Amino acid sequence: MNRLKWKAQMPLHLMLIPGLAAILIFQYYPMAGIVIAFQKFMPTQGLFHSKWIGLDNFRYLVELPDFYRVLWNTIYIAFMKIIVGLVVPIVIAILLNEVRKEVFKRLIQTLVYLPHFLSWVILSGILLDVLSPKDGIVNAALRALGLQSIFFLGSNHWFPITLVVTNEWKEFGFSTIVYLAAILGINPALYEAATMDGANRFKQILHITLPGMAPIIVLLATLSIGNVMNAGFEQVFNLYSPVVYESGDIIDTFVYRIGMIDAQYGVATAVGLFKSLVSLILISVSYVLAYRFANYRIF
Repeated sequence: MNRLKWKAQMPLHLMLIPGLAAILIFQYYPMAGIVIAFQKFMPTQGLFHSKWIGLDNFRYLVELPDFYRVLWNTIYIAFMKIIVGLVVPIVIAILLNEVRKEVFKRLIQTLVYLPHFLSWVILSGILLDVLSPKDGIVNAALRALGLQSIFFLGSNHWFPITLVVTNEWKEFGFSTIVYLAAILGINPALYEAATMDGANRFKQILHITLPGMAPIIVLLATLSIGNVMNAGFEQVFNLYSPVVYESGDIIDTFVYRIGMIDAQYGVATAVGLFKSLVSLILISVSYVLAYRFANYRIF
């Protein structure tokens, strides 16, 4: 019986081979490069002949005057993205659920979902024009209201806020779908009973919709802990400039400049390894919390 079952499932196992090969080649094979974090790596000498210097790259890293600022920027921007990324989709999902015109509801869902498919290379070009202090439509509107123009992409005060807002504008439509699915899973009889008891729409949202969404909210909130060290390389790299390094430089862009521009491969690898270890710990903690509070398990 087991032999027949294995024979029947053989095509499915064979279909996994290309995916497993891609993972081994592009995910696991490059891990050998971690050794560069402990070397004074020279491309001419290669991975096996470069001088071994132990933890010197890590000591140099923690002594860099910019490292702690970059670490703070990463945590601050990522944390703000997580908070806003939880609140906004929940609010939008609840509002969309209250829309009774099905055509209008579908149209809004499609419009807010579209930016998710655009890359930051495209969006950065759009945002550079839209947020321009001279000709941008946003600053034109501010001037029309009698307010001062704001250099959103050139001010250390406004740049982190701009990152959070533009990232949420791009991604909240995708997250909204998850919460809408959670709302659709709520028993309609609860709303009918609440209506008969005289509860208005606001009270129904407060006492039925939000508690019904609570499990998925807790789950996504706990899983998002693992992203505290990921502030979004593509977005920051395409929008920042040396003017806003003080508030916008994150670990990923810091690694890029040290490794690709300054050719300090050992230090760049040490920074990346540090981030990976912290992320591994946070992801492990998030899955433990997700299992404890939301009964979520991978296996």
